[in-house]
Amino acid sequence: MLDNLTMRLSGVIKTLRGQARLTEVNIQDALREVRMALLEADVALPVVKELIEEIRKKAVGQEVMGSLTPGQAFIGVVHRELTRLMGEHNAALNLAAVPPAVILMAGLQGAGKTTTTGKLAKWINEGMKKKVLLASCDVYRPAAIDQLRTIAGQLGVEFFEPQSAKPLEIAKNALDYGRRHYFDVLIVDTAGRLAIDEAMMKEIAEIHAGVNPVETLFVVDAMQGQDAVNTAKIFSETLPLTGVILTKLDGDARGGAALSVRHVTGKPVKFVGVGEKLSGLEAFHPERMASRILGMGDVLTLIEEASRGVDLEEARKLAQKVKSGKGFDLDDFKTQMQQMRKMGGMNALMDKLPAQLSQAAQGAQMDDKVIVRIEGIINSMTRLERAKPEIIKASRKRRIAAGAGVSVQEVNRLLNQFEQTQKMMKMVSKGGMAKMLRGMKGMLPGLR
Repeated sequence: MLDNLTMRLSGVIKTLRGQARLTEVNIQDALREVRMALLEADVALPVVKELIEEIRKKAVGQEVMGSLTPGQAFIGVVHRELTRLMGEHNAALNLAAVPPAVILMAGLQGAGKTTTTGKLAKWINEGMKKKVLLASCDVYRPAAIDQLRTIAGQLGVEFFEPQSAKPLEIAKNALDYGRRHYFDVLIVDTAGRLAIDEAMMKEIAEIHAGVNPVETLFVVDAMQGQDAVNTAKIFSETLPLTGVILTKLDGDARGGAALSVRHVTGKPVKFVGVGEKLSGLEAFHPERMASRILGMGDVLTLIEEASRGVDLEEARKLAQKVKSGKGFDLDDFKTQMQQMRKMGGMNALMDKLPAQLSQAAQGAQMDDKVIVRIEGIINSMTRLERAKPEIIKASRKRRIAAGAGVSVQEVNRLLNQFEQTQKMMKMVSKGGMAKMLRGMKGMLPGLR
């Protein structure tokens, strides 16, 4: 996500070395780089012009503090202005209403609206501990209602079965059902179109008036760039939107929509969709996003995801085992891989690490398929082999490879990865955190 923008901006620091003060002259090249980076990221031109002017006004004349380099001082200004542009603070969901609080989902077809409806239901149900009801008013797209019903089943939340073919009646009936059965939240998925048309806008306006939602969220595909922003603007002129959800942000190396949409619509980005899994929804924090754009990483979000995805009891047992000197075996390694998968895999973690660590780990392409393959190899081992990997020689490797349906080379690669991880665990048990951090650089490129 935003890789090209991050790469261009990271070069800005190098252009300002040795300067005691930021002036019009010495930041000219840096501003040019920022402007080109933003335009290449498909940020709307009016947004680029305003942002560059604000950065110039704030940066010129700024003293470079003793502990900072000129480049760092300039990046500090850019970070503050990017944060301001995207909204300063996270715009939380407003569910303050007589239950059920209604959330109306709007957007064009293909933006991932129905999947995002499921992701939001999971977020509210598990994160906010609210009883959620899902309803679909999309009577036009084949299997749209079935899709949301299936998602509801996967999440373990209730789906309202429509008794009518009229979208407004479905929404009203779902609201009545939600009231009678004491639901906290009702999320209504509306029909999308391939393009904006008058009938579509009229229908969703009627649904809005009929259920009076506390949140009207516009779901937009970030990969559409400026087209996404223009579409959001038209919707905001028709509907009283309360926020925007950007989908497919992980699939867009440009990511300019994240920077433009609030400025153009005046509505905050509340969530971003990453990946296809129903867990792939993140609250949008402007300051954290600015840090990611500038290559500083997003450690806070990483910690929050870890606290949700990691089994704390398992982590405690592993810590005690390592501390007691009993060693770190392949069963422990498999457990760590499973925990990583819950957090979205290695690629999702790399996206939130500071640029230097992420670059050091650029060879680490450990997606779900790789993790599943690792689990398969470990499952093909005997209990003794998992506890004592050093006994795994040529004949055992061939048997394990055949059992897992992989090559012997892949078994060797796994054992090498495990050995590196085991060394790090030993460093931790001896209190050698500095040694462990130095070891990370050697370990991560070994992942494939």
